[in-house]
Amino acid sequence: MNIAQNTMLNVTSEHPVATDRSWLARLDLQFNKTSRGTRLTRSRHVGPLYVQKPFYPEGNDLAHVYLLHPPGGLVSGDHLQINIEAKEGAGVLVTTPGAARIYRARDEQPLQRQSVALNIASNATLEWFPLETIVYNSAHVELDTVINLTDGSRFMGWEINCFGLPASDAPFISGAFQQRYRILRNGRPLFVDRFSLTDKNRNHLLSGKASMQSHAVNGFFVAGPCDISVNEDVVSECMELLRSTADNLGFSHCSAISKVGEFFIGRYLGDSAEKARHIFTAWWEILRPFVLGRDACAPRIWST
Repeated sequence: MNIAQNTMLNVTSEHPVATDRSWLARLDLQFNKTSRGTRLTRSRHVGPLYVQKPFYPEGNDLAHVYLLHPPGGLVSGDHLQINIEAKEGAGVLVTTPGAARIYRARDEQPLQRQSVALNIASNATLEWFPLETIVYNSAHVELDTVINLTDGSRFMGWEINCFGLPASDAPFISGAFQQRYRILRNGRPLFVDRFSLTDKNRNHLLSGKASMQSHAVNGFFVAGPCDISVNEDVVSECMELLRSTADNLGFSHCSAISKVGEFFIGRYLGDSAEKARHIFTAWWEILRPFVLGRDACAPRIWST
């Protein structure tokens, strides 16, 4: 069997499991390192969630993939399931062409859910950069993301959440939002972030001085693991550059970054998803050579 047969893309599509009150959409992708570079070798989807062909703006070893969800948002009862696997030695960057929207739930408040599982094998890299999630007033949503690392794998990603539509005088004053984000290595937690917004704590979390301080947008950026044997002077120089970049962009009042264990963790709190993406992208450009050993190469779609 020749290489073309060995690495043939397996694409399947099934009818979505849907009713008049819910819609399941599922996507399962697998990337393998071959003699021709990283290739998408499995693409299975159920419902309106899929990808087109990968792009290779930085060479065959790293695939850029755009995740497409034509409905553009979640309504009551919807559940998106995304599973991406980067096999040994593969390199993958995944992003989206636009913001995700989570609309108002029905009166009986059935959940709107998204579950993401990213599995990264030894010596593989995966970058997960969805654009912002806009949470409409009275939405009831659960977002669950788990990144499974093995020894030698690397990850970079961000999450940006926008609560309500302040510019349209539609703030987030009712509803619930649950976000769980976990990075594990061989089953052991390395980074865990949780944001839980309920009827009981909504006012406190959205307006409290130790929480969102009446801002509408929050987000975090994560990159690692970093080799703990790296010279501390090198890490200090890197941190100084990351922080000075925020200062130079005028974002030091709404963003911060630090190194926690083996990861660089950055955060944004403000009122602009565009500003959050701007500072996160700047940090990514600085850290990508340090964490992944690659110069930054922004997906073309970010410029449109």
